[in-house]
Amino acid sequence: MSQEFSPLVVVPVFDHPQAIEGLVQTLRGLGAPCLLVDDGSGPECAALLARLAAESPDEVSLLRLDHNQGKGAAVMAGLREAGRRGYSHALQIDADGQHDARDVPRFLAMAREAPGAVVNGRPIYDDSVPRARLYGRYASHVWVWINTLSLAIRDSMCGFRVYPLASTLALLDREHIGTRMDFDTEILVRLYWQGLDVRDCPTRVTYPEHGVSHFRMLRDNVRITAMHTRLFFGMLWRLPRLLARKVRG
Repeated sequence: MSQEFSPLVVVPVFDHPQAIEGLVQTLRGLGAPCLLVDDGSGPECAALLARLAAESPDEVSLLRLDHNQGKGAAVMAGLREAGRRGYSHALQIDADGQHDARDVPRFLAMAREAPGAVVNGRPIYDDSVPRARLYGRYASHVWVWINTLSLAIRDSMCGFRVYPLASTLALLDREHIGTRMDFDTEILVRLYWQGLDVRDCPTRVTYPEHGVSHFRMLRDNVRITAMHTRLFFGMLWRLPRLLARKVRG
């Protein structure tokens, strides 16, 4: 496959049978090839994913992980598989129904215009968002702004984004990135440190009434706090370079 702009949609899935079929149908309608990464789902969801891939093998493929390894691990496996297949970019979208997949063409259009940048979703929430989750995100945003000395990353926790694969895979080969709910923020900060531009794409985010979230308030907040601490000390020795980038504007 050519290294011209060629995107693959990567969907990490862990027990989301209630939402994944609708997402896949929307992606198929958009003509967007997708890779479902089964992160150790139970029998019901695993069977559904196998059926979706079998029904449309030219549009939908399936990568199974032996056991649940975490969202970040599933995304990284999908990114590496996209690279092996020769794609130039990977669009990550969550499987829980929170993201509006109809925005995929806008994300891809922005990535085509700036192929070396990360196109990052900036959520526009409706009234369904849990207030505790919303306020907790702002604490993470502040740490990201500190650790990048920039406001370029408006929201680091949205799992709807496009990665340029060459630079992203080089980063994954060089750095250890968190494998669970800390992944989305950490990889974005490290890609920014690497010199990549991060471009916002506003997108609607809803919390389905019967949606399933695998975010665990205590466990995942501890991981995220530890991740921000690591990034802070990583920022300190990058301080001259980050300040120079800020001055260049």
